[in-house]
Amino acid sequence: MAHNQERPHVATPGESSAVGGWLRGIRFSGFSLVMMGILVLAVIVLAPSLHSYAAQQQQIADLRATVQQAKDTVDHARAERERWNDRTYVITQARERLSYVLPGDISFLVINDLPQSTPEASTAPVSKHIQEDDHVDWMQSMFASIMTAGLGSEAAK
Repeated sequence: MAHNQERPHVATPGESSAVGGWLRGIRFSGFSLVMMGILVLAVIVLAPSLHSYAAQQQQIADLRATVQQAKDTVDHARAERERWNDRTYVITQARERLSYVLPGDISFLVINDLPQSTPEASTAPVSKHIQEDDHVDWMQSMFASIMTAGLGSEAAK
């Protein structure tokens, strides 16, 4: 049994392929060689200049953004200054920040606005006895306080 295998077609010297015909069709004249040389020279000469031009354009864009940001900051500061020139704004800020009131106003100040926490069970009860200050030896009282704190129960730790 003979196998029928196809072999790739090899071009003979008499046949011309499409690529080979195209390459053979190019004719180099003196003018085309000079123009290609000028083109290569122009690319070599202009490439660094184009690179520096692009870098400078990027730097200009960055500086413009910085200037715009500075202008926005100045505009914000001017607007803030204009607000502080307004008497109503100053009074409002004094009331909010410094708790100032105008004559005739009643001010309420909440001292402890946090929710009440439940006392812990291990807390010792507070004494209801009030000590008189008239005839107390402060040195003996301080010594007693230090000794009480130093000799306290271990449960507090």
